[in-house]
Amino acid sequence: MSDDDFSDLRAVYLNGTLKPSPTPSHTDGLVEVSAAIMRKHGVHVDVIRAVDHDIAPGVYPDMTEHGAASDAWPELWKTVKAAHIIVLAGPIWLGDNSSVTKRVVERLYAMSGELNDAGQYGYYGKVAGCLVTGNEDGIKHCAMNLLYSLQHLGCTIPPNADAGWIGEAGPGPSYLDEGSGGPENDFTNRNTTFMTWNLMHAARLLGGAFPVGGNSRKEWDAGARFDFENPEYRA
Repeated sequence: MSDDDFSDLRAVYLNGTLKPSPTPSHTDGLVEVSAAIMRKHGVHVDVIRAVDHDIAPGVYPDMTEHGAASDAWPELWKTVKAAHIIVLAGPIWLGDNSSVTKRVVERLYAMSGELNDAGQYGYYGKVAGCLVTGNEDGIKHCAMNLLYSLQHLGCTIPPNADAGWIGEAGPGPSYLDEGSGGPENDFTNRNTTFMTWNLMHAARLLGGAFPVGGNSRKEWDAGARFDFENPEYRA
């Protein structure tokens, strides 16, 4: 396989826009910049606009088992679980991630107790990044929250794994608005491109698996301590 052929990889973009389809989404516009690069190099790409699905609130894998009348997350999880690359994307509202983006993070967290065949947390071997759009400040604040959440779940975060676009302090034009300058912005396009390639490189390096050693939850629960020494028991 050549260095620019990533056809063995799968990526999923989870868009936290508040706008249901087919309403145009500024975040989706930036997602497509990144997704187009991946598709050019053979990556199988899925884009999920979360608001289009009945995702119940909660932190359990299937919220119908905890009182919800319905829950689309278990079916959506099949796509996320199959992906080597996860990209959280969403808009800025009141300087923070949207409520839809936060719900997606909560449901990703709901699956964090799953273990892989090596006994590691299930997100080990996946790489992740984020894209943020808005017409007011807040990209770095939103990205910090998303990237922290993703690494806490067990994803590997490559270099420069976030990108975004904001206009002048708002209210002002959004990314796809005529005359916004968003699609032409060199800073945004450079960072989005670097993020996309770094995600593909990192996913290729991991090959879907993170090295095993000192990080198996299954072995820890069975009594292994991986060279950890409890001070209470030292001579």
